[in-house]
Amino acid sequence: MESLLLDILAELRERGALSDARLAQIIRGHNRAIADSKKHYAKKKLLPFYLKVRESDPERWAAWDISPTLEEQLLTLLQVKPRRTASGVATISVITKPWSCASDCLYCPNDLRMPKSYLSDEPACQRAERNYFDPYLQVASRLRALTQMGHTTDKIELIILGGTWSDYPQAYQLWFATELFRALNEGGLKEAELGIRARRRFYRDIGLSNRSEELAKSVARLQQEVDNGGLSFNAAVEQLYGRSGPWQSIAQDQVAGFEELDEQHRVNEGARHRVVGLVVETRPDAITCESLTLLRRLGCTKVQMGIQSLDPTILRLNDRGGSVEQVQEAFALLRVFGFKIHVHVMLNLYGSTCVKDKQDYLRLVTEGFYLPDEVKLYPCVLVAGSRLCERYAQGAWQPYSEEELLDVLTADTLNTPEYVRISRMIRDISACDIVAGNKKANIRQMVEAQIEEAGQSIVEIRSREISTSGVALERLVLKTLSYETSVTQEYFLQWVTPENGIAGFLRLSLPRMDFVLQHQSTLPVAPHEAMIREVHVYGRVAELHKTVEGAQHLGLGRQLIEAACGIAKDRGCARLNVISSVGTREYYRALGFEDNGLYQQKVL
Repeated sequence: MESLLLDILAELRERGALSDARLAQIIRGHNRAIADSKKHYAKKKLLPFYLKVRESDPERWAAWDISPTLEEQLLTLLQVKPRRTASGVATISVITKPWSCASDCLYCPNDLRMPKSYLSDEPACQRAERNYFDPYLQVASRLRALTQMGHTTDKIELIILGGTWSDYPQAYQLWFATELFRALNEGGLKEAELGIRARRRFYRDIGLSNRSEELAKSVARLQQEVDNGGLSFNAAVEQLYGRSGPWQSIAQDQVAGFEELDEQHRVNEGARHRVVGLVVETRPDAITCESLTLLRRLGCTKVQMGIQSLDPTILRLNDRGGSVEQVQEAFALLRVFGFKIHVHVMLNLYGSTCVKDKQDYLRLVTEGFYLPDEVKLYPCVLVAGSRLCERYAQGAWQPYSEEELLDVLTADTLNTPEYVRISRMIRDISACDIVAGNKKANIRQMVEAQIEEAGQSIVEIRSREISTSGVALERLVLKTLSYETSVTQEYFLQWVTPENGIAGFLRLSLPRMDFVLQHQSTLPVAPHEAMIREVHVYGRVAELHKTVEGAQHLGLGRQLIEAACGIAKDRGCARLNVISSVGTREYYRALGFEDNGLYQQKVL
């Protein structure tokens, strides 16, 4: 491995850069010289080898004589899947333990090894299972993987998945969040490895398995009953986890208080791996002022909310709990509390049609009651064990044809305004788990190709991100878009290129005075206060206090905040709040914001 790495370094010194094709050629040359095919080199093995030598064998590393410039070139060349951090942060998704669900939607999978709606074949779920659903272990393993792939992990967005977050006991929520922060605070420390081994030993000693085959066997009998309709998901979960000795013993340890959480927050403000976003999943009918206050105490900045449809009849046919009025109330509270609003929308639900789906989505992105910031827009698929299987067998539900699905997705994409980001168009479900419905993972690329062929353009955020490309500051223009919701006046400030590429943006909300006064006793904000709900700068992740290629750390965020201060002041606001994440508190303090309860605040 060393001889291969030295050859790569020699060419980098000579040429200043190498293409992926040339790197592959060098690797093939070394592989031809090796008789044992099991020891063949691969790109993915080079970076872990380099990082290990740099950390554990400093004399050997020093002999390679690598300058900071050369190291940056090498790390860029060896990075695996660069788009993982192209949006400006490194994302880590974690899964909560299996738990009962307050809903029983017709289309929802019922995998007893997972929280409701998730499947054990999904990548994040497989990682969670291997790590006993322990948040610390999940973060530690993902952090290690991202580092070995060459990604900068100074800024982390944590995404907590697993059904409805608020269905879990508050003590578990506090423990889960505390351990997420603890894992990042201790990440990279040698003592952390001892803690990881101790945790794994604890779960093994208590009698839990993390082997897929054993876990599948342990739930097989009850899973069959659930799939056949003879037992509910919640009843099966109670038998497997609520009465289980090991799981009950673990539950006694999975509790924490605000004091422990606050301490980990304090540490993370200056940690090597800082949390710049914390996301949870919930349902509209679970959103209240009380639940949102708890989310802010946890450090949450974005809420993923499954609305699925705005048609009351479709919701009722699919046994989706809650009402459209509750969806509207949830949007209002989330916005005034300052959260980024990320909604899930499902096409092709039982009882719907292509025409209804298009109309439904158009309402979502044009009517003031809604107007989300981010959308997961994906088709319903049939998964074995879901109650939708019965409708499918009766011929009452059929998946859209590929042509129909592309037609709906294309129309929805073209109707999406430029302040909304479509994050996904498919669920991360293995094709082998899908009985009927779309199995093509590249459906988004097919939609984009169809739009391009028609000579039309997409303005939603994800399609305009500058991604891993560099940006010339003199080409950027600050563009401001204003739109009105049922409870706020919104301003979307964005740095754009002449081609309308987006290098960064800010979401500013000015709550309506009558709404704030009407709910003043339960809201955490006062009259004449504006709210920054999000600041995001794109490009390859830059290490804290360091500039790299891309838009980060070039002052774009600071200028966006200054512009937001000007708008808020001109509109009569006396103070400006920001829903800062724990890891960005230091940044906002440097810009004149002071800690103020659930937010940080600046007097205008």
